[in-house]
Amino acid sequence: MLKSMTGFGRGESYGQGKKFTVELKSVNHRFCEVVLRLPRNMVSLEDRARRLIQSRISRGRIDGYFSVEECGEQSPVVKVDKALATSYYKAMEELKVTLGLTDPVTIQHLINLPGLLVVDEPVEDDDAWWPLVSEALEQALDGLVQMRLSEGSQLKVDLTRRLERIAELNEKIKARAPQVVTEYHNRLTQRLQEWLRDTPLDQARLATEVAIFAERSSIAEEVVRLASHITQFRDFLNEGGPVGRKLDFLIQEMNREINTIASKAPDLEISRVVVEVKSELEKMREQVQNIE
Repeated sequence: MLKSMTGFGRGESYGQGKKFTVELKSVNHRFCEVVLRLPRNMVSLEDRARRLIQSRISRGRIDGYFSVEECGEQSPVVKVDKALATSYYKAMEELKVTLGLTDPVTIQHLINLPGLLVVDEPVEDDDAWWPLVSEALEQALDGLVQMRLSEGSQLKVDLTRRLERIAELNEKIKARAPQVVTEYHNRLTQRLQEWLRDTPLDQARLATEVAIFAERSSIAEEVVRLASHITQFRDFLNEGGPVGRKLDFLIQEMNREINTIASKAPDLEISRVVVEVKSELEKMREQVQNIE
């Protein structure tokens, strides 16, 4: 199916006393560019997260935001260095004797001494977090891809409608082309008769001039190529997948053909049709810029 390059997705997972959240947003880009923002304790997971995203997204700029929050009972543990406390106590007792002091050594005297109390932080294994992070990331990717598919289906409807309109206009040009030569023949005959008055027309010379005009103004090849591009464009729309670059190329080719038609066929009616075709192609080009 056809996919847009814009979308948003969010995922959450819980485990190991933590909550993992991933948010993804994507916008237009010529290639697949992934920019991730992870907290410092998750940076080792960046490469795996990037590869997972690239396995499901072919084109666009994807910004990813990762976060981890504590939601369990994993509190830091405070430990006492008993050997150090004993050494401190003995040293203070010796100091009392040396200074002739009589006040007792209390816990208050010991508690603030450096190194006596040690905060034992829980060991965090960010590598073991990957199953939970990937679960949240997959949820975010599901939402992102679904939004891209939904917008892609709307783009397909709009592009198909405009493409069919261009096909109709191309048929008008095709039908009008022979009349251009006929009208040129009639105009040329009338002018020559006005100029020459009673002098007979040289029919052979007239036929030659008309033939030269017909050759110079022939747009048959351009009309056929434009029809071929329309068919290819329609096929790519139905094929789906990452076809944005192919569609963009075909629009350039259709523009090339319609410009050539405009320059080769000096006809007011064809010129009007050309203007409408170019208007539709410009709107299609803007839409195609957002297709994966």
